[in-house]
Amino acid sequence: MEKVVLAYSGGLDTSYCVKYLIHEKQLEVHTILVNTGGFSEKELEETAQKAYELGSSSHSNKTILDTFYNKAIKYLIFGNVLKNNTYPLSVSAERIFQAIEVIKYAKEIGANYIAHGSTGAGNDQIRFDVIFQTLAPEINIITPIRDLQLSRQEEVSYLEKHGVNYSWEKAQYSINKGIWGTSVGGKETLTSHQSLPESAYPSQLENKEETTITLHFDQGELIGLDNVKDTPISNIKKLEQLASSYAIGRDIHVGDTIIGIKGRVGFEAAAPLLIIKAHHLLEKHVLTKWQQYWKEQLANWYGMLLHEGNYLDPVMRNIEVFLEDSQKTVTGDVIVRLKPYHFVLEGVASDFDLMKSDFGQYGEMNNEWTSEDAKGFIKIYGNANKIYHQINSSLV
Repeated sequence: MEKVVLAYSGGLDTSYCVKYLIHEKQLEVHTILVNTGGFSEKELEETAQKAYELGSSSHSNKTILDTFYNKAIKYLIFGNVLKNNTYPLSVSAERIFQAIEVIKYAKEIGANYIAHGSTGAGNDQIRFDVIFQTLAPEINIITPIRDLQLSRQEEVSYLEKHGVNYSWEKAQYSINKGIWGTSVGGKETLTSHQSLPESAYPSQLENKEETTITLHFDQGELIGLDNVKDTPISNIKKLEQLASSYAIGRDIHVGDTIIGIKGRVGFEAAAPLLIIKAHHLLEKHVLTKWQQYWKEQLANWYGMLLHEGNYLDPVMRNIEVFLEDSQKTVTGDVIVRLKPYHFVLEGVASDFDLMKSDFGQYGEMNNEWTSEDAKGFIKIYGNANKIYHQINSSLV
C-alpha cells in the first residue's frame, strides 16, 4: 500500500480523514501531531492512542517549541508584530512550522501523499499547501474535508459506519492553543457586533490584587522575570501563567483573509501582548528615530508575509537579518504593573537609554546649543514650506 502522512489533531475532521484515507483511498495512514505548546503530555498520549484506534499504522508526536521560538517568535518580538495592530499571529505562525515538520516526516518514511483536514474557507489550507508544494512538489496533497464539503453530521455518520463511536459533541467554542496565544471562535465571532462572553476564554480572572513585575531583556530576548534568569521559552510560559490569571491579553482580531473575505476571531495572548509592548517601550528608549521607523515598515511586511504563508520567500531571511541587527542595544529592564484585564508599562532601566544624554532635557533645558543655534535651525528647517507657499500663495 502507498503511504500517506496526515497532519493530525485528534478532532472530528482529522479523525474522519484517517478512516476516509484507509477505506476510500486504500492508503497506509501515518499520523503526526506537531505540538507548538498547546498539548500537555497526557493529551499527547491520548491523541496517539486515538490515532492507533482509528487505524493509523504509525503515529508521531513532535514538539517543536525550540524551533518555533528561534525561527518565528523571536522575530515577532524583535519586530513588535501585531497584525492590524491587534493580533500577535498566535495560530497563523504555528501552521507554517507544523507544515514543515509534516513534510520532513513524509520524506523520512517515504510517503507518496500528504493530507490535512482544512476546509476550503480559511487561511490554513493555503499555509499548508504552499509549504507542501514548495518543499515537496513530488508529493501529492489530499484534502478530504475541503474536497467533499461534508457536514459535521455526515462525518460523524461515516465514522459510526466504520465502528468509531466517540462523543463528537460540538463544543460551543473552537479553541486552538499554542505557546504564542490561543484563538477562540464561536457564534459571536461570525457576527460583526457581538463580543465573546467571559466564559468563552480558556483563562478566567483569578487574581484581583495588583502586582508589579520586571521583565529583563538582553539584545531583544526575554531572559528573565523579577531577577530570575531562564530561557525565553520558559519565561514566556511563566509570564503567560501569571498574566492570564489577570485575564490580560483578550481581544478580537478582524482581518482580511488570504482568500479575500473578512474574518473575525477572538484570542487570548497575555504573555505575547505583554512582551511585545514591553519590548517596544524599551526600543523607544534605546533606538534612534530612523531605526524605529524602518523596523516598523519591515516588521509590518514580515508579519503579513508570515501570516499569509510566505515564510519561505528569501525576503523573510533578509528582514530577519535586519531585525536581529537592530537588537544590539535592546537590553534592559521594563517594569510592568498587572491588574485585572489590564497592564501598565511603568518605565525602563537601561545602560543604552538615549534619554540619559547630557545634550538636554525635553522641554526643560538645552546644554549643547544656544538660543541663536535654535532660531537658525528653525529658520532653515522651515524653508521648504516657505518656498512652496510663496510660489503657490493663490492656492492657500
